Amino acid sequence: MPRKITPLTDIRVKSIKPQTTNIKLFDGGGLFLLVTPSGGKLWRLKYRFGGTEKLLTLGTYPQTSLLEARGRRTEARTLLDRGIDPGAVRKAQKAAATEESETFEVIAREWHDKFSPTWAPSHADKIIRRFELYIFPWLGNKPIRSITAPELLSCLRRLEEKGILDTADRDPTPDLRGALPVIQKQHYAAITDPAEAGALLRAIDGYRGGFVTLCALKLAPLFFLRPGELRQAKWSEFDLNKAEWNVPIERLKLRTTEKIRRKGEFHMVPLATQAVSILRTLYALTGSGPYVFPSMRTDTRPMSNNTVNAALRRLGYDTKAEMTGHGFRIFTGSLNGMQDATGEEVDKDGHVGMPFAQTEFVDAKIPDCTQIDGPVFRGKPVFMNLLDQIPTDVEMFGHRLDGAESQQFKHSGGK
Repeated sequence: MPRKITPLTDIRVKSIKPQTTNIKLFDGGGLFLLVTPSGGKLWRLKYRFGGTEKLLTLGTYPQTSLLEARGRRTEARTLLDRGIDPGAVRKAQKAAATEESETFEVIAREWHDKFSPTWAPSHADKIIRRFELYIFPWLGNKPIRSITAPELLSCLRRLEEKGILDTADRDPTPDLRGALPVIQKQHYAAITDPAEAGALLRAIDGYRGGFVTLCALKLAPLFFLRPGELRQAKWSEFDLNKAEWNVPIERLKLRTTEKIRRKGEFHMVPLATQAVSILRTLYALTGSGPYVFPSMRTDTRPMSNNTVNAALRRLGYDTKAEMTGHGFRIFTGSLNGMQDATGEEVDKDGHVGMPFAQTEFVDAKIPDCTQIDGPVFRGKPVFMNLLDQIPTDVEMFGHRLDGAESQQFKHSGGK
């Protein structure tokens, strides 16, 4: 004969004291109060489903009263009478609540927080700003699993109308492939003709704007790096006595996985004599702060990413059609890689001369760009991708730029 259970009372539930082991106070119908040694009071329901004994949590006391616990027991028993496992229902409810809380904005911001440390600050700001302007107002509050292809396409259309086609084209949704126009890749405006190159260098030499901007313009064709990598340069990264600039890997344009793998390492850029001379002069003006090219307003931030382009426009150059800050890499590659008319080098996109990115230039000289064992900077390995002749080549190119400025430039096939 089953043991008779005396129902619990509010007074007993409230007055029960913890002991050295768990205490179970039964109320009937499988409902009991579990009192833990630490003083916790937990409502539990013991039931059987499919021949297996199971437990269901119904809340904690006093947040859940005796009366509420009994009501939840009744709800669970009603489900059991219908052949439904209340534990499975509870799990489904939790999953649904989690799905409701996983909105597009929550997931997007988590993604941004995870990967933005490996990006340039300006790029990270641009990405989150585009989400805030063009995506979150329409999709931000929607559970991510409930977003349909037409809803996403509507947002991407707005990006397309704003001219932000590159962002829109990266959509991974299979249902939308072909719904957006194919982006026609456009190369940065750049001067590749030697005569025009000389005119540009002479125009830079006569620049009458700020001295820091003048130095940035003069150094751009000598560094072979992107404008963002140049303007964020810090004095702590330079060793002018060795004519070296050790750029943190995190600031280079690499895949996120590569940046994470090589975090803390440096990329060594050899400096021509002309670059060292300009930097020594500039150090007298900006050396007291962290940045080589500080903002005009404060030395705690680098110059704006529009500064070089604004200076080029001030010199009379159309930055969309003639020359842009990014174009200095193509400009440099053209002057360094030209051959005579019978053997002119033209890349796959029709540009004369290959862009003289450091790693691209060195790839041709060192198979697989293997690390040179030994060099370190601040205790971290330096991936030089360089042999002894590379700094010499850089020095020679610095002299070639001088020749271009004085109209004595001859491309590599000239006599």
